[in-house]
Amino acid sequence: RLPVPKLEDTIRRYLNAQKPLLSDDQFRKTEELAHRFEKGIGRELHEQLVAQDNQNKHTSYITGPWFDMYLKAREPVVLNFNAFMSFNPDPKSEYNDQLIRATNMTVSAIRFMKTFRAGYLEPEVFHLNPEKSDTQVFKNIIRFVPSSASWFGAYMVNAYPLDMSQYFRLFNSTRLPKPNRDELYTDEKAKHLLVLRKGNFYVFDVIDRDGNMLKPSEIQAHLKYILSDNSPAPAFPLGYLSSENRDTWALLRKSLLDNGNEEALQKVDSAVFCLSLDDFPVKDFVHLSHTMLHGDGANRWYDKSFNLIITKDGTAGINFEHSWGDGVAVLRFQNEVFKDSTKVPAVSPQSQPASVDSSRAVQKLDFKLNDALKAGITKAKQKFDATVESLSLNMIQFHEGGKDLLKQKKVSPDAVAQLAFQMAFLRQYNQTVATYESCSTAAFKHGRTETIRPASVHTKKCSEAFVRELSKHSTEDLQKLIVECSKYHGRLTKEAAMGQGFDRHLFGLRHLASSKGTALPEFYQDQAYARLNHNIISTSTLVSPAVQLGGFGPVVSDGFGVGYQVHDDWIGCNVSSYPTRNGKEYLQCIYKSLEDIFNVLKGKKIGS
Repeated sequence: RLPVPKLEDTIRRYLNAQKPLLSDDQFRKTEELAHRFEKGIGRELHEQLVAQDNQNKHTSYITGPWFDMYLKAREPVVLNFNAFMSFNPDPKSEYNDQLIRATNMTVSAIRFMKTFRAGYLEPEVFHLNPEKSDTQVFKNIIRFVPSSASWFGAYMVNAYPLDMSQYFRLFNSTRLPKPNRDELYTDEKAKHLLVLRKGNFYVFDVIDRDGNMLKPSEIQAHLKYILSDNSPAPAFPLGYLSSENRDTWALLRKSLLDNGNEEALQKVDSAVFCLSLDDFPVKDFVHLSHTMLHGDGANRWYDKSFNLIITKDGTAGINFEHSWGDGVAVLRFQNEVFKDSTKVPAVSPQSQPASVDSSRAVQKLDFKLNDALKAGITKAKQKFDATVESLSLNMIQFHEGGKDLLKQKKVSPDAVAQLAFQMAFLRQYNQTVATYESCSTAAFKHGRTETIRPASVHTKKCSEAFVRELSKHSTEDLQKLIVECSKYHGRLTKEAAMGQGFDRHLFGLRHLASSKGTALPEFYQDQAYARLNHNIISTSTLVSPAVQLGGFGPVVSDGFGVGYQVHDDWIGCNVSSYPTRNGKEYLQCIYKSLEDIFNVLKGKKIGS
């Protein structure tokens, strides 16, 4: 179970995170408020939270508050919450044809769903010592240990089974807009796929009456039929509505239902998933990121648990809604679909689609729109276009080293990437700001995520040495500062993964206070608390053989959204930003910081 940290540990960690962001006077005030909270109302709330947690052993203390946080948010899901991960191309180039890849990935996705529902999906396990535990011998032994004791057996060899309670929401699921708080909806009985093309909506069954998957050649035939449909794009594409403010969308959805669209919307909401077929090829990585993160607004349904997007040249990616689950579940799905569709593809470029009557099997959904709905769609499109217009996406690839070299120098690759982000921001804006790094707590029952706070007194000191005081430090001094940062970051990461961060605990206490109608404690009214939670640098990382790159929008209007990957011999980084920040320049500063750090670790003297 996810532990509730000790209150004194949380306050100590909170103050450590505040220190690099505040002046001495500001820090003294925040410290005083924190200790008062710890001894007073905070202690009461903490005891109530622990008692509540003990009465709810089937879940975790963060589950309710976290769902609330996502589902009560009224901002549009696109750019604010939905993230994307794009697939690597199929190694066999002729399989990157849009129809072939769409068929193979759809088949693999359904295979994954059926395997999961039948209880045959291999458990998700984090192996600290893969050579000991990620072996056939271990699997054979653990298979026969009763489940009440098997996790203990896994712990003995440093293998940690991860929570998979989010997985069922991958399929047949959607987020429904409701006034004040949205709802998650799942209908596992539905057998159809939703396909979007040119803003038109199509559905066809992919599972038959006996629960078996349709033949791949039939799925291919239906997709071919959709790809060759000459229907024009609708004048009022419904997809834009899912990009609206949630309360606005909730009202418009009610109008849609009242206007005779109940059956069509039910098909959209309950579909196995949404397959979006785009009519253009991808030009470059920046275009790829824009396509997968937001697209044109007409050919997406942002409320579905995920959209599988495939462009004209067979480039594929996933855009996923975030309230139901985290990157871990989506990544497992993506890894399996990539592996299955490339290693054992269901159809080949030589395959012939089945000779079936697709015009009968495929239903094009027709929506009845009155003037108010048409006006709503027009307004949603204008807002969407304006927001997307203001979003910049930029990226770099650093090829002067990666994980291998950093491990050889005994420093943490993640710590070095995070140090570069701090150093770059100091170089560009001359300050240290609130920074967020996401860390999964899936090692616990109903765990979600915890925050690592990468901006520390150590990164600040090291960044200042590199950016402002280079002449005062020898290469050896600088190396020591990097090692110091690496050790501290390693400790923060370990604490977060073990459920020993401070962010979720403080969030849970605040949620408890507001749910009980208690006045908001003074601690939470501190400007420093607000500033720490205004995450100007928001970061997230993943590396997988299936994923080419991933990204998300800035979480605040004056922030950067930083998606990064530290590979064996190179580092990839992409940054999203709005006009108040210059993402291109920030990336140049990140590149310079990485260059300096790597040169210092190699023992080279660097110039300013």
